[in-house]
Amino acid sequence: MRDWDAFVTPAEDGAVHMDLAVEGITCAACMGEIERGLSRLPGIRKARVNLTNQRLAVDWVREETGADDIVAALSRLGYKAHPFDPASQRERLDRHGRELLRALAVAGFAGMNIMLLSVSVWAGNVTDITPETRDFFHWISALIALPTVAYSGRPFFRSAISALKAGRMNMDVPIVIGVLLAVILSVVQTMQHQHEVYFESAVMLLFFLLVGRYLDHNMRGKTRSFAENIAALKAEVAARIGADGSVREIPLSKVQPNDLVLVTAGERVPVDGVVEEGVSEIDQSLVTGESILMPVRKGADVYAGTLNGDGTLKVRVRAASGATLLDEVNRLLEAAAQAKSTYVRIADRAARLYAPLVHGAAALTFIGWWLAGFGWQPSLVIAISVLIITCPCALGLAVPAVQVVASGQLFRSGVLLNAGDAIERLADADTIVFDKTGTLTSAEPRLLEAGSMEDDLLHLAGRLALSSRHPLSLALVQASGALVPFDHVTETAGAGVETSVGGEPLRLGSPAFCGVEDAEVHKVLTQHPGVSLLAVRWGSEPARLLPISQKLRPDAVETVADLKAQGYLLEILSGDRQDAVREAAEELGIEHWQAEVRPGDKIARLDELKAAGRKVLMVGDGLNDAPALAGAYVSLSPVTAVHLSQTAADAVFLGDRLAPVANTLRISKKARRAIEQNLWISALYNVIAVPVAVAGFVTPLMAAVAMSASSIAVTANALRLRWGEKLPDSRAE
Repeated sequence: MRDWDAFVTPAEDGAVHMDLAVEGITCAACMGEIERGLSRLPGIRKARVNLTNQRLAVDWVREETGADDIVAALSRLGYKAHPFDPASQRERLDRHGRELLRALAVAGFAGMNIMLLSVSVWAGNVTDITPETRDFFHWISALIALPTVAYSGRPFFRSAISALKAGRMNMDVPIVIGVLLAVILSVVQTMQHQHEVYFESAVMLLFFLLVGRYLDHNMRGKTRSFAENIAALKAEVAARIGADGSVREIPLSKVQPNDLVLVTAGERVPVDGVVEEGVSEIDQSLVTGESILMPVRKGADVYAGTLNGDGTLKVRVRAASGATLLDEVNRLLEAAAQAKSTYVRIADRAARLYAPLVHGAAALTFIGWWLAGFGWQPSLVIAISVLIITCPCALGLAVPAVQVVASGQLFRSGVLLNAGDAIERLADADTIVFDKTGTLTSAEPRLLEAGSMEDDLLHLAGRLALSSRHPLSLALVQASGALVPFDHVTETAGAGVETSVGGEPLRLGSPAFCGVEDAEVHKVLTQHPGVSLLAVRWGSEPARLLPISQKLRPDAVETVADLKAQGYLLEILSGDRQDAVREAAEELGIEHWQAEVRPGDKIARLDELKAAGRKVLMVGDGLNDAPALAGAYVSLSPVTAVHLSQTAADAVFLGDRLAPVANTLRISKKARRAIEQNLWISALYNVIAVPVAVAGFVTPLMAAVAMSASSIAVTANALRLRWGEKLPDSRAE
């Protein structure tokens, strides 16, 4: 007997909290059922299910309801609970994914073989097949179908049995009824030497449903790594400096505000704080989205999760574990992913509406024909015909078939999908919010006014840049074409690098490091707003300023104009400086923009747009964009983005061009139309087929053929996406 109280932790306002891993959650209906069921218990303040990792978070008043009562309520609803542990839950979900894949492979292989036998029987029934041969083929089909249904149908059988034991219905109950009745009828028909059996209908129904379920499981698995990726940025210990100057490593949980900690070269900063001593460079992409290392010295703010450069820093703690900016990013990610998991697919909603009606109609059909004087077997045959003709194969294919074709089209346009429902949400987007650095601009910095390759000073600076690890140095190396570094180079953290050439000192680094006057710096910044500056100085010669900028993507202006022409509202939200963002916005013709924006501010702006009824596509690449990418209605990220942002985004685009954004929206709109058409095809098919089947004019064989025809119709409609206009390969340079 597990002591569930041991897994309870304190929450806000005197409540307690518990995280549970719940087995058997397959759709948004399960989420709503669990949340509504638990909300009936006394003292429950909040019950929230995350469909992605099947995690249930419950806050409640301990005096009114016990932890055991919550687990018991889940059991009554038909769900099994475990203490939530990310590692064991990941293994449990991976194991379920492997089971689905094996079941899918078995159903597909068996279905193909049964279809081959069925085609022979169908052809023979209208020619000269002997009864013995037909029975032989039917028994072979039975020998293939029965173990296949028993093995491949296990995910549906378990779910349906749990639901029925709990006195409820889910989508797997009608699936199991249809499959079992088709198999039982086929066995009876085989024993009676009938012409038709329906083993292929049962097996192919399972195959198509398993395809959709496995794809959905696989897509969800890609989003489960949010917490794992963000955790990799978090330090486990901190080197605290005592009052006597001694340094001791302690757990991060023991660090308190106003403590003094030591951050050595190459370490991640463990806390939010202010530099008291030391000079270094920090990768602040978590805060600003900029990949450029920022110099820090006494008085500079630093944040947990950012990476220290070569210098050693003493940092006065402002916020420790649980209250840092990194923790805020993590909380935003979890909250955004939680909100996204409530999205209900169109096909699921439609199936939930009509499936009970169809099965009720089948039962009434059986009763009606039986009362009309037909025997139980003919009445059952007609009722099963109703079930077979309305089996949700076409509905199950309506969305996945389009997704598969559209995904191929997107891949050819340089776009990879992360989320199964991304296409539908991309088609609904009416507002696009861009990050600037690395999204509207190219990922690599470029040197402006590089001069000719014969420029001696530029070439010397390039050779010196080979010894620097600063990101801006890459632009200088590329512009100068330098290949051979200097032998003896010294580097001053946060300032620059230095060597001696011809007995004269050669310096490369910040303008101050090279002795450039502020007036000269202001003059260059006026000419090139928003650039970063390197300076090079050789001997007593005047220093030369080198403006370096991340240029707009080569087709950014054209793509933005295209998106505006299509009627999208465009904005820029960037952590970069005001002048840099202003320059990019003016060049692109985007009127609405904000600069120096932090992750929480981006989420706040997205919430404002959502409250105004806008459906926002977020396009960003920085670590600071990850919460916004996860919280937006739909999101895109370039392949150059940090791994966490790629994981948070619904899709990733390749190459150095911005055109994939426009191509993705066009393809998604076409795909959405195809999905809607497929759903209409499925609905009209049932409107026509059900009355005909209820009237007894359809045999199970005709029902199976009609069901297959409806599946073929929606698949063919999905394939029409390939016949549209040819989009350019956006990955081309």
